[in-house]
Amino acid sequence: MLRPLILFVCLAFTVAPARAQTAPSAGELAAYDGLHRAAHDGDIAEIRDLIAAGADPNARDAHRRSPAHVAAFASQDDALRALAQAGADMNALDGQAYDVVTIAAVADDPELMSLAIALGNDPGLITSPYDGTALIAAAHLGHAEVVRRLIGAGAPLDHVNNLGWTALIEAVILGDGGPDHQACVRALVGAGADRALADRDGATPLDLARARGYSEIVKILTDAE
Repeated sequence: MLRPLILFVCLAFTVAPARAQTAPSAGELAAYDGLHRAAHDGDIAEIRDLIAAGADPNARDAHRRSPAHVAAFASQDDALRALAQAGADMNALDGQAYDVVTIAAVADDPELMSLAIALGNDPGLITSPYDGTALIAAAHLGHAEVVRRLIGAGAPLDHVNNLGWTALIEAVILGDGGPDHQACVRALVGAGADRALADRDGATPLDLARARGYSEIVKILTDAE
């Protein structure tokens, strides 16, 4: 009983790492002006006018969100492009250590995520309070298309976060074993993710999948041997 209890406690505290992001609240949005307001609204003309007038594209709000972060939370692709063209730091981290790519990965917004990468956002940045990556967050949440795009962009397959977990491990232990997480595991294994990397208890992804009764994931992992 001890191992399931430990796993449950870990799960209770870590189902949130990818979801721990804090989008601007209604109150913050109402108080925004300048580039943060224009980014949220997707007002490209206003962004250009403000930049021409000397506005800082890397200005921060009280939670250290830049206009680019705000554009990402609002899924404003054109605003993100305009900010990048104006010199916005595409690798900036907000106050919770999230970048645009990870915000988009968590939101299951592959188009904006791919745009951010094309605009210079490194897909392999260490992000979140858990020292993770966008790939770990996406695998955790079962966002298979995001996982495939991150792999294609060269995101590190075997990064280990400060919980001792890789993207492959999170796809198993924080997933539901269903088609979305199966697709994530398949993509990771197909790309060469290290199936032998174990958690801090020495359990491999295959051990964890067997313990949870995820037969389809077990098959994906064993077929790759």
